[in-house]
Amino acid sequence: MDKITIDKLEIFANHGVYPEENVLGQKFIISVVLYTSTRKASVTDELSFSVNYGEVSHFIRKYMTEHTWKLLECAAEHLAQAILLEYPLVKKLDLEIQKPWAPIGLPLNTVSVKITRGWHTAYIALGSNIGDKKAYLDMAVKHLNERKDCQVKKVSDYLVTEPYGVTDQDDFLNGALELQTMLDPEELLQALHQIEQDANRVRTMHWGPRTLDLDILMYDDLVLDTPELHIPHIEMHLRDFVLIPMDQIAPWKRHPLTGKTVEEMLQNLKSNDK
Repeated sequence: MDKITIDKLEIFANHGVYPEENVLGQKFIISVVLYTSTRKASVTDELSFSVNYGEVSHFIRKYMTEHTWKLLECAAEHLAQAILLEYPLVKKLDLEIQKPWAPIGLPLNTVSVKITRGWHTAYIALGSNIGDKKAYLDMAVKHLNERKDCQVKKVSDYLVTEPYGVTDQDDFLNGALELQTMLDPEELLQALHQIEQDANRVRTMHWGPRTLDLDILMYDDLVLDTPELHIPHIEMHLRDFVLIPMDQIAPWKRHPLTGKTVEEMLQNLKSNDK
């Protein structure tokens, strides 16, 4: 991915733990690397196809002077998110905020916080087999899309499937969606659990009936195994109610461990069933 760099932009703003820092203000030096594609701009020579670094510089100054935070970490986090939301062509950024006048009572050049933030692509499985199933799935899509740090890009058709694991229960309505998100995997899991709670999800039985079930299937090409979270989803290649809707929205997406596409996994599952 191409880069546009703004190096050592100086601004005067009011951030700091001490009250006098928030009242008197001080100098901050901000550097940002914007990851984007410059190909179309370079071919057409049209600024509208690129990220205007002048606009971004003025945006940074305005944002930092209109807000006040105690911690550099907090200022960096909010500024990074604001830039990503304001400029859709920016897919990722490296941001450093330096504080050369840090009041620590010792000689130093500067202190700084440097972070990397960006948009990630996640695939989420949707399921419900209690009450108004379609309404629950639609609610999950709506709640995710209403978050400023998430953007629902594609939603599959919903399909009726027989229950998996515990078969003595009502049929499920299942689907899948593609999500652009700034959340890390653990934060995304927490967000999904909150949406499930909003749908009155009760966890009383593994594979049991539920108003809403939301699972992270894949997150970029990440492989993650923790007690709370497994990415890619351990059993996605065994579940037609996952692979069929995924095949609608991302047939080309490859499993980061096996290298097989969603379409290939679905065809293998169909062959095994025969």
